[in-house]
Amino acid sequence: MPTMKKKKKDRYARIIERIFLDRYTPGSTEVVFKREDINQTAAKLRVALISNVGDAIYSFRYRTELPETIRSKAPKGKVWIIRSAGPSRYQFVAVREVKIAPSKMMAETKVPDATPGIIAMYALTDEQALLAKVRYNRLIDVFTGVTCYSLQNHLRTTGPDKTQMETDELYIGVDKRGAHYVFPVQAKGGNDKMGVIQIEQDIAICKGKFPGLICRPIGAQFMKNDVIALYEFEDGEAGITISSEKHYRLVPADGITAEDLRTYLTRTQ
Repeated sequence: MPTMKKKKKDRYARIIERIFLDRYTPGSTEVVFKREDINQTAAKLRVALISNVGDAIYSFRYRTELPETIRSKAPKGKVWIIRSAGPSRYQFVAVREVKIAPSKMMAETKVPDATPGIIAMYALTDEQALLAKVRYNRLIDVFTGVTCYSLQNHLRTTGPDKTQMETDELYIGVDKRGAHYVFPVQAKGGNDKMGVIQIEQDIAICKGKFPGLICRPIGAQFMKNDVIALYEFEDGEAGITISSEKHYRLVPADGITAEDLRTYLTRTQ
């Protein structure tokens, strides 16, 4: 028997699929719809109305892959994402496909593992374990060169158009000049993939909540053998790009050799 969670997911997929296909024309790169279209479409499909419309939209923006019938309509080399288009308005937009995945050519850096053993024992999910390891080993500080402090994890807020937005963890930092930073962190464990839309919404959160701080969005990804990949992103003319990437392996203190340290001394920035 299907679970309630699967039923809800299937209902969301049927609704978003109908909304897209009713408005799409061949060759389109943008398809606009309204918040109210969600339950109007549910009524047409004769499925239960959605009490939390924001959750349905949030699901496809940040958590769930769009149905294949939608993905197949994307122009070559592009993928569909859902963006805000103003108060209670959204649009499917075909954007350049960007695969955020760890580089296979990146060298590793060993860091003494400071994760408390009891935390490692009871972390419930890959994402939770990853966030804990990043936090207790001060990997954001190491990666960015800025002294950072975790302000809040799983910050959920709404944008000006009432769209729900969430970031996995938020750090505040200060550098040697006294400049202040905000680092929103997206964490992915296992086979989960990081998406451009998640980085875009992290930037939007920072602009809304911390307009006076320098926003530097970060991605954290578990790799094989518990290596942690960290990325820093920037938003420029080409859209979201990776400006920096490093791979860290947490090891016992005696796992770092004199040869390792000599190697690190000769590395360029």
